Amino acid sequence: MASTAPPMYTDTPLSLIHTPKFETGKDDPFTIEASHMALSHNSFIRGFNSIYQQAPRLQSSTDKSDFVGYCLAWVDCVAQHHHYEETEFFPNIDKAAGRQGLMDGAVHEHEAFYGGMERMKKYLQDKGADFSATELIVIMDSFKEPLHSHLKSEPPAIVALARYNTPNTPIDILGIADAAGKKQVTLGFLFNTLPVFFLNMETVTFEDGMWHEVFPPLKGIAKTVMTKAIPMWHSGRWRFVSCSPEGVAKQLAV
Repeated sequence: MASTAPPMYTDTPLSLIHTPKFETGKDDPFTIEASHMALSHNSFIRGFNSIYQQAPRLQSSTDKSDFVGYCLAWVDCVAQHHHYEETEFFPNIDKAAGRQGLMDGAVHEHEAFYGGMERMKKYLQDKGADFSATELIVIMDSFKEPLHSHLKSEPPAIVALARYNTPNTPIDILGIADAAGKKQVTLGFLFNTLPVFFLNMETVTFEDGMWHEVFPPLKGIAKTVMTKAIPMWHSGRWRFVSCSPEGVAKQLAV
């Protein structure tokens, strides 16, 4: 008799990206920041894939209602990430380098998939639990390639910024990223959105576990709060994530 248990999460239709540190063995600040970005992008990729894989299998109205919340959290998480880049991270890189537009290429790449993500958000807000999985997948297909292309290309662009780091124009890339990242976290973002980031982060096996308990930089009680306590709010939506609080890819909810 065939099993009716939900399948394990898989890295499809979008593939994961390797970190520059894993590929080169370098550990300078630009390689490390680019690697952190790649890991963040992989969380977005797993979130996309988990939506894409589970949407066609949803049956009950309760599942579909919770799933809409999960999808909207993913959209908001990715959108907020790119907003902080454009308003804080990139401008402060320019300021440190004494140049303008160093990351304009990434900004233009953002524009290539913003429209599709906005359509996804509006469609789910309008339809709620009555959404069609087929229609949702069509919308996701419309922007998945430019999204994936951007997520792959941005980390190498961060590595390349090292050429502008000189004694006269020092770029504290890790400090700039840390300061910019802290500004995006509000209470609403913390409880309504951030779990979709932490719970799509597989660290135990990815790149031989080299990032486990390294990035995200959470240990002990802080990790427990972020991955287990806070997700108790809106727990229905977070069951659709791809990974366990321990950072292991898991069986999907449906």
